[in-house]
Amino acid sequence: MPVVSLRDVSKVYPATTKTGDPVIAIDGVSLDVEAGDVYGIIGYSGAGKSTLVRLVNALERSTGGEILIDGQDIAGLPERRLREVRLGIGMIFQQFNLFNSRTVAGNIAYPLEVAGRPRAERAARVAELLDFVGLADKARAYPDQLSGGQKQRVGIARALATQPSILLADEATSALDPETTHEVLTLLKRVNREFGVTIIVITHEMDVIQTIATKVAVMDQGRVIERGDVFDVFSNPQHAASARFVGTVVKGVPSPGELAVLRERHVGRIVTLSFRDAGVDQQAVFGEFARAGVAFEVIYGGINEIQGRSFGHLTLSLAADHLTEADAVIDDVLDRVRQLTTVTEVR
Repeated sequence: MPVVSLRDVSKVYPATTKTGDPVIAIDGVSLDVEAGDVYGIIGYSGAGKSTLVRLVNALERSTGGEILIDGQDIAGLPERRLREVRLGIGMIFQQFNLFNSRTVAGNIAYPLEVAGRPRAERAARVAELLDFVGLADKARAYPDQLSGGQKQRVGIARALATQPSILLADEATSALDPETTHEVLTLLKRVNREFGVTIIVITHEMDVIQTIATKVAVMDQGRVIERGDVFDVFSNPQHAASARFVGTVVKGVPSPGELAVLRERHVGRIVTLSFRDAGVDQQAVFGEFARAGVAFEVIYGGINEIQGRSFGHLTLSLAADHLTEADAVIDDVLDRVRQLTTVTEVR
């Protein structure tokens, strides 16, 4: 049984004098999150991803459909019962949402106080989490004395205080610089690996998905338009919006404008090789060119790796040593290369 299951979930905001029409924020979304997943939900601003995550812990109520947490539909639960469910769902935020009047230790202890845990248990849990996130020396500091990365580590520790089985991260790295983002994502991977916590990551940053997620759903206009293993979606996106996201971290086939520039700079025949799995030996491909006496230059693209599997597109300029029959030589070697990977000649 999935730990989180959304079935035909919708969220509609009523019409206002400003909009004039109801706003459909979530439109018939269905997806399953399995135990142990790091499930990324990505979309441009306004796609509905942050609304979706607020429905998962009932910070907002859905308009229709079922939201199952460990098999229990929370959509119609009274607030008293929802408070119990939320103890098993931690949440971290883009702007940290720490209490400035509380110390670091006090912020982490807060969910335990709300849950009515004894003082000694709170103190032991806070000490354990401070050590886990690397802030044992900051227990008595206040949020305004911390860097952004330290604040987010406090936020992660606070979200883990009640030992949740699910962690929701809503744009948790958007306010951080690249180095600090890497540190926070590394910490989240430890949370998933060492505690077995299922994580749902809401983001508009494709490199975050590439770094941490095992599965991904792409949202557009309140709908999930594509979902699957991160490698499958990255290496072979099926929807235009997915392809645009992938293009932010993976250079694909050159656009017509880019191709025109490449043709001005390179006189050889231009082809694109598409690699979709670590099992494809690039050395073997390029060895075919070398044995045929075909010179090649990589002029566009790149290779990425996710979860030990490589994929990407390399656009090459090809030229044969045998000038009088160059095209025939290149045609022959491309036929052999097609047995190893996908070849697209750019006309």
